[in-house]
Amino acid sequence: MEVGMRKRIEEWINWVLYDELIASKINAPKHLLGIHDYGEGQIIVVYKPGAIRVEVTSRTGKKVHNMERMTNEGLYAIYFEKKEYDGNKYNVVTTYEDGTVVNSADPYSFESLITDFDTYLFAEGRHYNIYEKLGAHPMTIDGVSGTYFAVWAPHARRVSVVGDFNLWDGNVNPMQITANEGIYELFLPGIEPGAVYKYQIMTRYGEILYKADPYGNQCQMRPENASVVADISSYKWKDSSWMKERDKVSRTDRMRMPMAIYEMHLGSWRKKVEDDDAGFYSYRELAPMVADYVKEMGYTHIELMGISEYPFDGSWGYQVTNYYAPTSRYGAAVDFMYFVDYMHSKGISVILDWVPAHFPRDAHGLGRFDGMPLYEHPDPRRGEHPDWGTYIFDYGRNEVANFLTANALFWVEKFHIDGLRVDAVASMLYLDYGKQDGQWLPNEHGGNENLEAIALMQNINRIMEERNPGAYLIAEESTAWAGVTAPASMDGLGFLFKWNMGWMNDFLEYMQMDPYFRQNNQNMLTFSLSYAYAENYVLVISHDEVVHLKRSMIEKMPGSEENKFANLRTAYGFMYGHPGKKLLFMGQEFAQPREWSEARSLDWFVLDNPLNQGMERYVKALNKLYNTNDAMYANDTDPMGFEWTDCDHPDMSILSFVRRGSTPKKQLLFVCNFTPVERDDYSIPVPCYTTYKEILNSDDVQFGGKGRLNIKAVKAMDKKNARTPYSIDITVPPLSTVVFEYDYTDMTPELEKKEAKAKVAAKKRVDAAKKKAAAAQKKAEQIKNDAEKEVSELKKDAEKKNAELKKDASEISKRFKDDIADMEKSVTVVANDIRKDIKSRKK
Repeated sequence: MEVGMRKRIEEWINWVLYDELIASKINAPKHLLGIHDYGEGQIIVVYKPGAIRVEVTSRTGKKVHNMERMTNEGLYAIYFEKKEYDGNKYNVVTTYEDGTVVNSADPYSFESLITDFDTYLFAEGRHYNIYEKLGAHPMTIDGVSGTYFAVWAPHARRVSVVGDFNLWDGNVNPMQITANEGIYELFLPGIEPGAVYKYQIMTRYGEILYKADPYGNQCQMRPENASVVADISSYKWKDSSWMKERDKVSRTDRMRMPMAIYEMHLGSWRKKVEDDDAGFYSYRELAPMVADYVKEMGYTHIELMGISEYPFDGSWGYQVTNYYAPTSRYGAAVDFMYFVDYMHSKGISVILDWVPAHFPRDAHGLGRFDGMPLYEHPDPRRGEHPDWGTYIFDYGRNEVANFLTANALFWVEKFHIDGLRVDAVASMLYLDYGKQDGQWLPNEHGGNENLEAIALMQNINRIMEERNPGAYLIAEESTAWAGVTAPASMDGLGFLFKWNMGWMNDFLEYMQMDPYFRQNNQNMLTFSLSYAYAENYVLVISHDEVVHLKRSMIEKMPGSEENKFANLRTAYGFMYGHPGKKLLFMGQEFAQPREWSEARSLDWFVLDNPLNQGMERYVKALNKLYNTNDAMYANDTDPMGFEWTDCDHPDMSILSFVRRGSTPKKQLLFVCNFTPVERDDYSIPVPCYTTYKEILNSDDVQFGGKGRLNIKAVKAMDKKNARTPYSIDITVPPLSTVVFEYDYTDMTPELEKKEAKAKVAAKKRVDAAKKKAAAAQKKAEQIKNDAEKEVSELKKDAEKKNAELKKDASEISKRFKDDIADMEKSVTVVANDIRKDIKSRKK
């Protein structure tokens, strides 16, 4: 290169930036590297440590220009007196000492895709599609394929993309900081889906951190923890009709629909290889197996425990490090899309557990992301859970609130998730949750309410309903906080449903008691109805109740093996009858005896036991009863949907109640016996004077019982009791739930008698009318017969007269013919005579 050219390059180069570059401290490399206008010409600068030759070429490779090595560290540059290339329309060919040649477009020649409007919305906390800008996005720009990387790290001194593609060297691909908000971005040509990467962050204090991408869509399989470039836009969804129909369902509609939820941990529902940490079925393999089983059992929804990527299996997915990536344990992000799509094709809704309450301290995760508190609150009294050892999000920081709001929308809009169950809401609502005095900081009013978290939840629910009206959020909230399911517009939190933890705790404590002591604790079953309509509830027996020495559901039950199963059938029957949507954790439907463990499959082998088989059939029958009778769900949030008929005899431990649906027909009467004592001809109060037909009995032989059924329909008696004027006498098996169906009526015994008399009188009138009608019919038939006979005779007379007339006509016709013949002869004779006379005269 000419001396003058080199001098011009040296004059253009900002050597302060160069010093930052070689010190790995540069945060604006595009100000030094890439292509730049220089007077009437152009200058191109690249940094290629270890290179022995660098060339600039046209995209076609026809034009080749050698670049000048400006420094021993690997800075190369070239100056053109006139503009040689348009924007990024050039390649850089680098030859290294080992002979390797790399031909690529220049990453620093591409414009930023982060606009000022993006940074403005993000700073406001209102960029709800921010996941389309931040993260790693495979794309083609100006004909060059690669991946666009962007990450928020405002406290960082420098951020680089590192991976196998650059030997994890942070000096190779430093990222460009945007003018506002501390977002770093860079397009790397040639980086395709499947590439493994992290962000190397130099903190303000010179520490080097390696962080997975907070907005990345895929991760390595643990124990590796880097992010993986994924193209989630490549999946072609087939559930458009499902999504259209979903968006037609309003908030109130959803509350009146059935929800029988099957809670699942995908990795341990079934394992492909037992005793293997990686022996999982894939999302695609699981899809048909799960769908077939769930449909066969009659569940309407599945709820998936922790799918967002997490490092530790034992956290079950509730210690999330990557909120925008489904766990790689079961496959890629598009494989999870296939799973959801397949569920929808079978009519199954998908609920996803979502954990915005806290996140773990893993070095590659969100904690101290850029060397300082960023996603977590900077004050430990607000930003840490001392008992859990986790960080708490800084809900008041707009960008963090934006991260969480957009994440909720991301799962619903990009992965077509139907609902999110929000974990540990109580820990978000209360500043002193799980903390001792001195470990928490009051709000600005001196209270313990987390005002920023409340505002966030209200906003998420509000935005979700606006953008995805058919999707919904469910709160796992264990306190008496008022208005959890009230709309945000009414100053509620805005959730559609809330887990009924109070009911669950009382119910399980009662069911674990020896039946002898239940008579003194019946309030544990009845108390829940005093607040059943304060919120929109889901009744849950979740995974949390069958782990950590709490015992499985069947092992919670007292008594012999036979009584354990009878107790559990009774419990499930009561649960399904109680107002509220339903949730059972996997394995509970067939009474798995062992506690659940994430490390192994469910104990499917116990289905060799007839009692376990019976339990599975019973839950299937409950789901069928639930789905086919809207009395069990349509009025879950309306007091008219439930009424006790007997809860006044705790000494008997028998409860009865009715469930009412949308019509007077097919209403249900539940009778639950919580003692191991059979009651024959037991009087049960009933709401109306009609017939009651048993449609389900947990003592049925097919369910593992003894078959003590009420085979014949039972008519109510005029037998007044403390609550109703009528009763039925039935057999109530020991430890059982019995369900009767009836059509509601206002009939009374007096009305029935009057109706019976009216029916007799009506029958007499009908019989008389029938007799009169029969006589009239007979007379009509006689008249008809006489008429037909007379017509027949007239017809015969007519035919006879017609024959005579024809004969007379024939004779007359014959006479006329003879007369005409005679006249013709006479005429002929006369004519001949005249002709003769004429001839004679002529002569």
